[in-house]
Amino acid sequence: MEQSRGLAARVFAEVVVASIGIALLACALAADRRWLDRHFLPFFFAPRTVYVRGALLARILAAVLGVTLAFVARRPIGRFAARTPPGTLVADMARVALAVVLALGVSELVLRHTEFGLAAQEMPTTEEPSRRRDQRLGWVFVPSRTGRDTVAGRSVEYAFDPAGYRVRRADQPVDPDRPTIIFTGESVMVGQGLTWDETVPAQVEALLGIQSANLAVHGYATDQAYLRLLAELPRFRRPLAVVSLFTPGLFDRNLDEDRPHLGPGLIWLPAKHRSSLGELTRWLVPYRSDETIERGVAMTRAVLRAIVDLARSRAATPLFVVPEFAPEEPTERVLRHRILDETGLPYVRIELDPTWRLPGDRHPDARAARAIAIAVAARLRAR
Repeated sequence: MEQSRGLAARVFAEVVVASIGIALLACALAADRRWLDRHFLPFFFAPRTVYVRGALLARILAAVLGVTLAFVARRPIGRFAARTPPGTLVADMARVALAVVLALGVSELVLRHTEFGLAAQEMPTTEEPSRRRDQRLGWVFVPSRTGRDTVAGRSVEYAFDPAGYRVRRADQPVDPDRPTIIFTGESVMVGQGLTWDETVPAQVEALLGIQSANLAVHGYATDQAYLRLLAELPRFRRPLAVVSLFTPGLFDRNLDEDRPHLGPGLIWLPAKHRSSLGELTRWLVPYRSDETIERGVAMTRAVLRAIVDLARSRAATPLFVVPEFAPEEPTERVLRHRILDETGLPYVRIELDPTWRLPGDRHPDARAARAIAIAVAARLRAR
């Protein structure tokens, strides 16, 4: 009886280990470049080569582990299971399972009490420019405030007027009664790491001699930028143009639901609160299913069309800015074509030198902002 039980334990252990090894090997073979391009979207803040090399390393490790389990470690593990008394084996497995559950629980509690709970904002609230929570938008800049940060060895001042728009000085607010070009978007349009005069809105204002209003907020997705525009546009008596930023490198942000967001039909939905540990895992391994990507494409197209309609309802010229650090990746090209070209949206694509980034940061530097501003001013002047 004891010998029969040991044989059964050995066979069971070998089958389980071999199955895990074969599964790992199959995953390593299936996760090729085509699969990677389908499920791992462009990421503005990291070169595509990082993903490709990381995926290759993961495939190699999975393949090595799979082969090791299926063809090397399977029999030793089976013999160990056959020699171990059933009660001891079950007790050991139970202790391991309990340790794993406790470790996951502690990790979840720690993450919930750290800044990771603000993952959608992409940076802690203690950093400049300072933000505060907003029930409808998720977060906004703290108004009537001036903050300073050191970027690339120089001091950068971020000043915001009472409406929360970035301005040259906090005591020089945007005048909603004057003809105005309105800018929406996220940190690129805000001018992360740039002085006010270096930002795209400020340079367009200088080129055209028309007041700019910078409504952009760090970390915003496309639907958040639209919601802010929807709330703020009625304040302006003479909006001449609405310039919005869109880039395929930030499309992944549109798929997040851990913040207030728009659902089908552009219906406002509150944030979906998920496990912090799950969010950390998704951040480390940003896999997106085909269904999720298709839903994101449809939502983004609808939101951009809504921005166009909103601008035109106030007799303002709509324009989307698509900055692209050359060369454009194939996945980025597909997203740009599906979202902008197929929808017939008015946009200007600006190819930027890949070296025109802030040192130690992937945001555009003053040269890139200048190129964007010149392209925007030329397109608006022509219209």
